[in-house]
This record gives sequence, C-alpha cells and structure tokens, in this order.
Amino acid sequence: MFELDYRLQNDCVEVGSLMVSRILLMKDANYPWLILVPQREDVSEVYQLDVDDQEQLIWESSFVAERLMATYEGDKMNIAALGNVVPQLHIHHVMRKQDDPAWPNPVWGAVPPKAYSRHALRHRVEQLQTAFETSTFKPAELPPA
Repeated sequence: MFELDYRLQNDCVEVGSLMVSRILLMKDANYPWLILVPQREDVSEVYQLDVDDQEQLIWESSFVAERLMATYEGDKMNIAALGNVVPQLHIHHVMRKQDDPAWPNPVWGAVPPKAYSRHALRHRVEQLQTAFETSTFKPAELPPA
C-alpha cells in the first residue's frame, strides 16, 4: 500500500492528486514549489514505474509545470528528481523568477525557507486547485484558514 514519506508529509501540504501522482506544496513561500509523488509502493526511480505510469507521470509533470508557470507568470521552471535524502520517488517543480531570492542559483540551501501564514497557505492551495481543475484532478481538503 502506498504511504507518503514522513519527510514529505512534514515539509509539504497536499494540494490534490492526478491519476498517478499526489501533488504537494512545499512549505516555502519563497517560491511556488510543488512536488509530484507517484502513488506507487517501493518506487525510487522513474524507470521502476511500468510504462503506462511513466507516460502518465510525464504528462502530469508537464501539466503541473505549465499551469504553475501560467498562474504565477514565471521566468523558468526547474524540475528535478533527486532522492538523495528522501528515497521515495518525488519530482520537484519550482517556478523561478529573476527576482526570487535564489536567482539564478539552485533553491536548495540558498536562503532559509520562508513560512506561509495560515491565510497565505490556504490561499495558495486554493489558487493551485483552481489552476489544476480537470476531470482527473481530485482536490485535497484545504488547510485551515
């Protein structure tokens, strides 16, 4: 049975899910930063997914990236699957702007994470859920206001 890694549970808020992936929002208000986690057991690499799930994951990643860029008018989309600390397969989607605090460097360790206020977190999740409205998107419960 699929279980989300405890570090992702602690560092993120659920936005919703698509056919293969759960969509998480990283709790760092410095950037619009989403993480896709294929809801498959014991998978640490994309090639471990069956071919249909691989294709669906690529579609979901492209869909999330395009909607994130359109919603927040980004300059660049950074997509990465590292897994050195959290081995569960997860793919980071970080929308970058030339005036963000880490530009043009990678976001990891550039500046301390900036916490969302409760209101701002709920607002961000609502914006994203609206951006992802499709027949296959299932929104998560909103965080408390």
